Amino acid sequence: MDLRIFTEPQQGATYDTLLTVAKATEDLGFDAFFRSDHFLRMGDSDGLPGPTDAWITLAGLARETKRIRLGTLMTAATFRLPGVLAIQVAQVDQMSGGRVELGLGAGWFAEEHTAYGIPFPKEKFGRLEEQLEIVTGLWATDAGKTFDFDGQYYQLKDSPALPKPAQAKIPVLIGGHGASRTPRLAARHADEFNMPFSSVEDTERQFGRVRAAAEKAGRAPDAITFSSALVVCIGKDDREVARRAAAIGREVDELKENGLAGTPAEVVEKIGRYAEAGSTRFYLQVLDLHDLDHLELISAQVQSQLS
Repeated sequence: MDLRIFTEPQQGATYDTLLTVAKATEDLGFDAFFRSDHFLRMGDSDGLPGPTDAWITLAGLARETKRIRLGTLMTAATFRLPGVLAIQVAQVDQMSGGRVELGLGAGWFAEEHTAYGIPFPKEKFGRLEEQLEIVTGLWATDAGKTFDFDGQYYQLKDSPALPKPAQAKIPVLIGGHGASRTPRLAARHADEFNMPFSSVEDTERQFGRVRAAAEKAGRAPDAITFSSALVVCIGKDDREVARRAAAIGREVDELKENGLAGTPAEVVEKIGRYAEAGSTRFYLQVLDLHDLDHLELISAQVQSQLS
């Protein structure tokens, strides 16, 4: 059972804060440090001091860490051209010694596109499909050969398909709630399918759709890792849980309903329910990045029970 730390820096975090959390992630024995890819804060947060770019951040962390996996949930296809993205991710993979994973999604937050002058096309899913074909195709092209692609949205001709990542294959993460197109896309491209912020019942239902799509595509469903992303708020007792919930502007009952919240025993029990639904990896959305005691508690009293 892998536990990964997942951060939302657009809510307000400097690179130094993210570096501190990433180093704690490594020191405390977690499997990976992931971050969102957003340029505008959400909700009531002031977002200060402002956004940090996901792949620039991960490039820095690649040189400052040694063991943990590094990646995004999810890079927005609207933010980057696929050829450029393939170069960026391959370079960060080289910088990390082969520890990068790419979560790629269609993009959805219109306001951040408007705020920073990023085009927000009406047809996003088709662009995502082509980006996945291009990025994985560039990485898979043998050295010395070229890559061509003639799609509706993107065209590449005689690309040298360089540089190559350090890993033979960078794991690709796809996620979402879509009932038909998303499972089909995951069946074709995903090394991991992530179900974000969903109930046990919805998670099990969507995993079933992805497994069925994989079988229909002639792929073994067990070749795909199934994971969940959930907000985390854990305390040694009810008072500590309430304090941590207040610090992130959430109610305890709501967190217990929609996330992993409560005492370590309560959280381990709920993780077990998601595991029965098929999750073998959990992205713990940590919203208070200055509360390193929270990470220590999770490591000592939750992760230790799942090892």
